[in-house]
Amino acid sequence: MNSIPGALIKKLRSTKHLAVLTGAGTSSESGVPTFREAQTGLWEQYNPQELATRQAFKNNPQLVWDWYQWRRKLIIEADPNPGHFALAEMQTISQQFTLITQNVDGLHQRAGSQNVVELHGNLMLDKCFDCSTPTTKEPPLTIRVFNCPRCWGLVRPDVVWFGEDLDPDNLSLALKTAENCDTFISIGTSAVVEPAASLPSIAKENGAVLVEINPDSTPVTELADYVLKGPSGEILPQLVDQMKA
Repeated sequence: MNSIPGALIKKLRSTKHLAVLTGAGTSSESGVPTFREAQTGLWEQYNPQELATRQAFKNNPQLVWDWYQWRRKLIIEADPNPGHFALAEMQTISQQFTLITQNVDGLHQRAGSQNVVELHGNLMLDKCFDCSTPTTKEPPLTIRVFNCPRCWGLVRPDVVWFGEDLDPDNLSLALKTAENCDTFISIGTSAVVEPAASLPSIAKENGAVLVEINPDSTPVTELADYVLKGPSGEILPQLVDQMKA
């Protein structure tokens, strides 16, 4: 069991606005492979950066669709872990709580978290490649790429591809949260993918107490006021229990 400083628990109990940023490490504890770890079996020959682009979809939409449907199947078979459930509970006991995630798997919502800010989209949702109209998959793992009912363009996963901008509303909310929260927790993220990587430092610069939960050191480690080394699935339930004690 990790030793959690009493001063941190006291701060979390009194925090008016608690912000959390989660990355791939949070989902890997549920068995969801990271973006690059997913290149196994039939997909070993492909570079993920060559599949997750608009040009790749234009060149071979079925190939890109097949890859994402394979990744969706992995997510459907995964379950939220104790870290996901702890964050959902943390939301209920905090005065104000904002959960920002770089993950696209929807596991936070499946664990009960509300109003999640999904910076990179959601792999389980679709939209039209041409007009961006959201669409519904019927059935969820449709084998063939299909057409938008509005403009007849091809439907694609509703995630942010390389070279694309993040949703401006989500990005604006994430930035405002970092600027205005009084405690910011960075969990399971490598802190190298922008613009999410800048959120912890923005929070710190604006006076927030910065906490990192990660088994590995990252660029956030040297900035953090508190560093809790280890899996979020172990540490977060301890935090929540002590916040409620």
